[in-house]
Amino acid sequence: MKIINYIKESYSELVQKVSWPSKSELTNSAIVVLIASIILALIVWLMDVSFERIMKFIYGLLS
Repeated sequence: MKIINYIKESYSELVQKVSWPSKSELTNSAIVVLIASIILALIVWLMDVSFERIMKFIYGLLS
C-alpha cells in the first residue's frame, strides 16, 4: 500500500505544486544551451588543433 500512496502523492505534487515552464521559456532555454554547446565545441576544437600543431612542431624538431 505504501507504493500506491507514493504514486498518488507524487502525481498530486506534479500536478499541483510543480511550476512548468511555458513553451517560449523552453524555446529560449534550448537556444541558450545550443549556443553554449556550439561555443564550447569550438573552444575544444581550437585547443585540439593548437595542441596538434604544437606536437607536430616538437616532433619535427626531434627528428
